[in-house]
Amino acid sequence: MLTLPVVIKNITPEQVAIISQGLVAGVDEVGRGPLVGDVVTAAVILDPSNPIVGLNDSKKLSEKRRNALYQVIMENALCVSVGRASPVEIDQLNILHATMLAMQRAVAGLSLQPERVLVDGNRVPDFGIASHAIIKGDGLVAAISAASIIAKVTRDAEMDTLDSQHPQYGFAKHKGYPTKAHFEALALHGVLAEHRKSFKPVAQRILLQDTF
Repeated sequence: MLTLPVVIKNITPEQVAIISQGLVAGVDEVGRGPLVGDVVTAAVILDPSNPIVGLNDSKKLSEKRRNALYQVIMENALCVSVGRASPVEIDQLNILHATMLAMQRAVAGLSLQPERVLVDGNRVPDFGIASHAIIKGDGLVAAISAASIIAKVTRDAEMDTLDSQHPQYGFAKHKGYPTKAHFEALALHGVLAEHRKSFKPVAQRILLQDTF
């Protein structure tokens, strides 16, 4: 077996092929930047005998293509697990540590025990399993691409649900990210229970609410 560092930059196709052998869980997150809602992670173990065509970084796929691939992954992967950390946990732990916790939860929820975990990015939490963080892995490693799609579609659906409950905030459009429309909604309507109170724009709005 090729020896690779914990954090892998500029991974080659040959390295991807080697590191993807066996029961390998790909892990990715969605929702570190938004002001509202959970940070959502996914862990996916693909079936080596049943490759899925068209997997890529979820951000590079259209919504229609993401949704179609979501169904294909759910039907054909060996196992899929979603993990999350709540706004309360994000406020208590900070977004980085909350994301690591959500990743651990996703891997722990898999119905099969992976032999290795591959995470998109430059950090990897302690899974108790051999693990690697792969820079830009969501566009290079099929299992991570699949995880990015599962996490993205899952969180977007949750933002659509929140939008139906609070349509004045426009969550279906901006998905909770700090856009001009979201700032304007905060200014007009205040902070929801689902907002991350430690994030600066939300904290500033809370101060204004307390003042008046």
